[in-house]
Amino acid sequence: MCSHGKHDHHKHTCECPGGRMERFIQPCMLLLLYEKPAHGYRLMEKLSQFGYEDNIDPGMVYRNLRKMEKEGWVESEWKTEGTGPAKRLYKITSEGEDLIHAWAITIQNNIKRLQHFLKKYREIFEN
Repeated sequence: MCSHGKHDHHKHTCECPGGRMERFIQPCMLLLLYEKPAHGYRLMEKLSQFGYEDNIDPGMVYRNLRKMEKEGWVESEWKTEGTGPAKRLYKITSEGEDLIHAWAITIQNNIKRLQHFLKKYREIFEN
């Protein structure tokens, strides 16, 4: 049970700080940008591939894009072709690509830890 008492065993949800994977949006966005440079709005649409709801907070996406650009993981340029307002096109840098590989290793290690946790959880609670 969560120490703050916000865990609901019936709904299987938790509002614990560790229960959210907000930082995970960064490697997802980097992977999408590796696949193809994109505008922020397009990234929001494609994040559903990673389980993010369609109503993802645009502010979170753009905050992460700015942070990743500041870190040197992505770069952007304004595109003014076509009709409508100018749009910022984001693309991944070589540093961002290196980070994708590091995230993949971390995720693989975390999967192993999570599988061990679930195995132990089942041993305790499903017997």
